This record gives sequence, structure tokens and C-alpha cells, in this order.
Amino acid sequence: METLFRPSPLPLLCTSRPISSLNSPFLHNTPSRKVHQRVQSSKFPSFLDLEPVLKPEPIDFDLSWFDPSDRRRFDVIIIGSGPAGLRLAEQVSRYGIKVCCVDPSPLSMWPNNYGVWVDEFESLGLEDCLDKTWPMTCVFIDDHKTKYLDRPYGRVSRKELKIKLLGGCVANSVKFHKAKVWKVEHEEFESSIVCDDGIELKASLIVDASGFASPLIEYDKPRNPGYQIAHGILAQVDNHPFDMDKMVLMDWRDSHLGNEPNLRGSNSKFPTFLYVMPFDSNLIFLEETSLVSRPVLSYMEVKKRMVARLRHLGIKVRSVIEDEKCLIPMGGPLPQIPQRVMAIGGNSGTVHPSTGYMVARTMALAPVLAEAIAECLGSTRMIRGTPLYHKAWNGLWPVERRCTRECYRFGMEFLLKLDLNGMRKFFDAFFGLEPHYWQGYLSSKLSVGELAMLSLSLFGHASNSSKLDIVTKCPAPLVKLMGNLALETI
Repeated sequence: METLFRPSPLPLLCTSRPISSLNSPFLHNTPSRKVHQRVQSSKFPSFLDLEPVLKPEPIDFDLSWFDPSDRRRFDVIIIGSGPAGLRLAEQVSRYGIKVCCVDPSPLSMWPNNYGVWVDEFESLGLEDCLDKTWPMTCVFIDDHKTKYLDRPYGRVSRKELKIKLLGGCVANSVKFHKAKVWKVEHEEFESSIVCDDGIELKASLIVDASGFASPLIEYDKPRNPGYQIAHGILAQVDNHPFDMDKMVLMDWRDSHLGNEPNLRGSNSKFPTFLYVMPFDSNLIFLEETSLVSRPVLSYMEVKKRMVARLRHLGIKVRSVIEDEKCLIPMGGPLPQIPQRVMAIGGNSGTVHPSTGYMVARTMALAPVLAEAIAECLGSTRMIRGTPLYHKAWNGLWPVERRCTRECYRFGMEFLLKLDLNGMRKFFDAFFGLEPHYWQGYLSSKLSVGELAMLSLSLFGHASNSSKLDIVTKCPAPLVKLMGNLALETI
């Protein structure tokens, strides 16, 4: 999902969100099935013991495979065939640049569910890749107050988006190689990758789109991200209480924990909310989410809260079609700029630092990065080595974009300090802003000046107790923000 935060004096939070599943080294608290059973109630069985009905199957698509007998040099090699890698491959190859995409399973189905604002995908010409839309979204602040947002929301069809991107790649002569990359080596004007099948490929530029856990991207500052963690299910249920024409962006209610004093106490300090996509009266996507925490909230804690919430709502899960275990590092420093390996996606800093949202932003930034690469490797020019690395990294992260990201990081640091009541007051004020501000914040479209105005407006809309939160909890993140902004503009 996404979150909101940014500019100088005040922070903001989020909305819109990707639901992503990762096999991550950070997930140390995932319980076993035996532990799951302890959460059950004999009167209202838990959904945690239900195995997902659907097993992801590879997409049936005719790719252009790399032939080992062919020339093994390309202009660009992209590691990874997730949304970021395929989008960049499709965009770069439009310029006649020779691209090879390397992935151990290029045709596998993405495990992630992605939710996006409909207008974002429409502006990218990707509206045909939405399999469900809701005309409105809503935010339950508490049991007595609900915010209704007049902005349509949609779920991305993973299959349609991947087929569309693969089709563009094939039409532009992108080659695919099914392998894992073992290492990357560099010379002055050329880099090479060595794969687990012994194949070595060379290119002027290597782009890593393999995700958060990649060891190929270098940092020159300590990494100190916040973490968004969630458990989600697409489920068949007897019934549910949600309106079919409204997507629930956030449900901060905690009445379901009335008979769970331990869970209620921990939720008051480290709150989670429910994210809901109702498809029909019996099919629904539900996800319990910790917006951001440091250190990461226990995964078992998140699932216990979800069990209690569904029991309270009277939602009886008959079958789990898909489940998701989501962990998203957010914020932290940008990678070292420049460096010899380019990055896009989860390891490039494009994840919204205060919401965890990424897919729409990546779809929008890939053409920008592709243009910067084409200016160096296009048919009429051949700029390689250090000038190429500078051009690519600064194309993705110009000074203005780095500064706005620092504002989002400020928002994340502020959110880390809020308890449940603080979160409620914050979002009550945030979604009371003019749509230009909260929509722009969630879509990463505001300038530094607009973010500053948003912060001032947010302070004006905040309750007295929320203003006190801002005054008492913002100074440290604000000092850090100003220092980082100064460094970025030097």
C-alpha cells in the first residue's frame, strides 16, 4: 500500500498500495502451522490452517530466447523479469537498443497483488491491465468516523500486465535467458555477468531489477529502513459487511480487540489496519497491515490481529484462494549515485518511503530511465563507462527527485513515532486536505514547494492534540531532513 509524508515542516502519510510477497531474510518470526493452530477458536475457526487453492502456473507465452551460439554482447542486460525489469526492457528496446533480460523463471506468475489509483494507470495507458475497479475508496478512522475519497481504485491484473509487457519486449526484439546471475564483473567500458549455467554475457550497462535483497547494489550510507509487514488472503467467505462499490484503503478500528487485552495494548502502541478489496458478496481480498515499524512488527502478531478482526466482523472464511506474506523495506538512503550497476524497482529507492507503494511509480519512471540510457546508447551515439553511469543514475534520481524523496523519508520517520490515536488523528487531517495535495502526495507528484505547502495545510487541519504530536515528534526527523536536503543540493 502507500503512505503519505513529505515536506519541510510537516509529515504526511499514505494511501494506495502494492501488496507484495517476498522470500526475505527479514522474516524471522513466521510461525509454523502448529503455531497457527493456537490462534484458533473452537466457536469460530481460524483461516490460518487453510491451504491456498490456487497454485501459480507459468504464463503461456512465446518468448525470444537467447541462443548460446549467437553473439553474447548486448547494449543492456536487465537482471530480473518482475514489473520493473520488464517495463524497463520494453521501454529501452523501443530505441533499437539491444536488450537481454536474465531471470531464473521469466514466465512465472508474479506472486504479488497490486492495488493502484485508476488515474495513475490511465495516464500510463495501462488501464486495460486492471481487472477490477472501485468508484470510491474509504478510510475508517475509528468506529465513529469514516472518510470517503472520491478517487477510483483498481486491482492490477498481474497476468494482463505481464503479457502486455512481454508482448512489447518481444515486438522490440528483447532476448530472454533463463538463468540465475552468479556474479557481475566490470571493465572500463563494458560489464559482464556470469550465470549459473556457465553462460557469460556482456553489455555496456547492467541493470539490476531483482528486488530488495539484491547484493549487487552498493550503498555509501548505513541502511536504516522502516518495514511494512502484512498478511493477506483472497478468500471465499459466507458473507462480509463491506460495500461492494468501495475499496477500503485503511480500517483503523480496534473494537475487534475488546476481548483481547494483550493484542489491544500492543495494537495501541504499534497499530495495524485492514486493507479490503470486495469483489462480490462472497469473494474478498483482506490484508492486515503494519504501515511502517522499526524494527519490523512480528508476523505472528499481525496474523493474530487479523484472526480477531475477521471473527469480530463475522467473516467466516470458507476457502483461501491465495495468500500473501508481505515485507517491504521502506525509506533508508538511496543507493550510491552513480555506480557501475544501475538499479530499478525495489533496490533503487523508488518505493514510497511512507507508504510502501511502488508499482505505478516504477511504471512511470521506467520510460524516464530508458530515455536517459538511449541518450548514451542510441543509434547515433555511443557514450559508455563513467559518463553512461552518471547519465543513467541522474536520469532516475535528479536532484529535485532526491529532495522530494527526503521529504517522504521525513514523513516515514514521523509515522514511526505515532501510536494508534496518533495515526487516526493524522489521517483524519490528511484526508481533509484539498485533493490536489493528498492525491499528489500518494502519487509522488508534488514538488518540494508543494510538499511544504501541504505540510502547512496539514498543520492547519490538524486537531490540537495532533498539532502537539507534530510539535513534539517532528524536531528530530526535521533536523535530519534539513541536513539530508543540504547534502543533496551541494
